[in-house]
Amino acid sequence: MAFWYGILPIAGAFYNRGKWKRFRRRFDELRLAPLLDYRLYRKLEGGGGVFRFTGSIESITDGHTLWVRGEDLTIPVYLEKTKCFLLPVHEGEGIPEAPEQIRWNRVSTLTEGARVFIGGQINTHNSRLSFCPAKGKPLMVLFYNCPDTELTDTVIRAARTRNEYWNTITPISLAIGALALIYMAASFLGRPAFRLTVISALVAVFVPALPLIPPGILLTGLYRRMTWQARKLRTYWDIVRLPLRYLLPEYPERQSAFLNTGEKYGYVKLNSLPALEAVPWLIPENQNQGKKSNLYFFGVLATPQAGEEFSLPQRSKDPFVSFGILPADPAFLAVRYAIKAYTLEAFAWLILFLGTGINVAFIFFILRLLSGVSF
Repeated sequence: MAFWYGILPIAGAFYNRGKWKRFRRRFDELRLAPLLDYRLYRKLEGGGGVFRFTGSIESITDGHTLWVRGEDLTIPVYLEKTKCFLLPVHEGEGIPEAPEQIRWNRVSTLTEGARVFIGGQINTHNSRLSFCPAKGKPLMVLFYNCPDTELTDTVIRAARTRNEYWNTITPISLAIGALALIYMAASFLGRPAFRLTVISALVAVFVPALPLIPPGILLTGLYRRMTWQARKLRTYWDIVRLPLRYLLPEYPERQSAFLNTGEKYGYVKLNSLPALEAVPWLIPENQNQGKKSNLYFFGVLATPQAGEEFSLPQRSKDPFVSFGILPADPAFLAVRYAIKAYTLEAFAWLILFLGTGINVAFIFFILRLLSGVSF
């Protein structure tokens, strides 16, 4: 029972978490790749390395070649055997649902003009330069419906499962476990000496439902709230580290770096919020900390005007570059969010096991009253 009801689903949960972690890491790598435009495209010969590109669906030819139209360039994308993802529509703060994985041959059902992010290797295919999957370098094809400036934040927030325990393995594993227990109970049903074994096997069939029945369901509700909050904290952990990807984390003292666009990226420290109509926050939920000092404002650094000590950072021409304020040093915030997330997650699991234990004790108490069997 422990294998089918516990070990196998939990192994699936770790696999699921690892899958989305690799997805976020791959997106984070690709958002740092050069943004392909007509000028760069004209310089490519045969194969030009790894690029990213955003645009809208123009057409699909040959059943597997997607044509994506950008601002000044239309480029083919070879989709065969490529994993494609559909980012759910999400409004407001919080964490959206995980992206839906769709087969490459279903892309034709999407509406013409839908926005798409392409990241990966460019090679010559059918005598033309195309985005093509390469060995060890799969394409990332992501369909979305949000402004380009919000795509990075939305992907980082969304690329997590809502319930990691319930994954593709779980239903099959639970069904096999339940059938095995029913078979065991049926095998000993006609043998009075094994009455306790029969009762235990039948009760064990419903172990996965134990957290969902009174009185332990109250603690299950608390567990769900705590794991949801832990998931949000892990998301914040990822978001606050995004600016550091441009500043070479191996050199913590470095405060600026140059982007692919030629712009100088970095941060300025502020003792109070700037007088802007709409102050951008990398994590909008942090706005209640705006009265604190030592704010970090990330963006493109401009040359101060005459008489100014410094100029406030501006948004980059690259929409994927992090722009906004953090209430403290991002390295410090990342450590704090990580500790909070894993601590809260550990307490959540203890709460769940406690609630399940209460239900088990309650059920055995009822069975003792009903059957008169001494336990």
